[in-house]
Amino acid sequence: MASKQDQFNELQKKNFEAAMRLAQLSIENSQRIMELQVATAKSLFEEGVENAKAQSAAKDPNELLNLRSQYAQSTAEKMLGCARELAELTTRAQTELGKLVGEQLSSGGKDVFEAMQKMFSGMPISDQNAMTAIQSAMDTTRAAFDQMTRASAEAFQTFTQQGGKGKK
Repeated sequence: MASKQDQFNELQKKNFEAAMRLAQLSIENSQRIMELQVATAKSLFEEGVENAKAQSAAKDPNELLNLRSQYAQSTAEKMLGCARELAELTTRAQTELGKLVGEQLSSGGKDVFEAMQKMFSGMPISDQNAMTAIQSAMDTTRAAFDQMTRASAEAFQTFTQQGGKGKK
């Protein structure tokens, strides 16, 4: 009985550690996004102040129109650059999350499978077909998750590549 409790405690410990890594990943990604947003806002503010000074010193309407046009173009480029960086951060975070969940599925599934084998081995009836079905279900789930992770990463990569073509 103590060994089953120890196995359960070990499984809980592994799940807790994975949850902590997930929380850390989330915090780090949120911090990167906030830093990007603050840097972009600061840059846009400083450029806006410089542009306002230049516009107040403009002598003729054409110069004023050119300054406004340049400011609008520069702002749009910075916002697109920020959007691209956000997409890249999201892609990286998704990849890291995919790896974490994949590891958890792989090791956690194996741990659960082993625990179930031990549980069934202690019972008077041991059905190998049931264990095979459970392992097959875990393998199918793992494969489906891997496929979704790859598809999502490819979609984000396509998005960021298309976004880069418009600027060139």
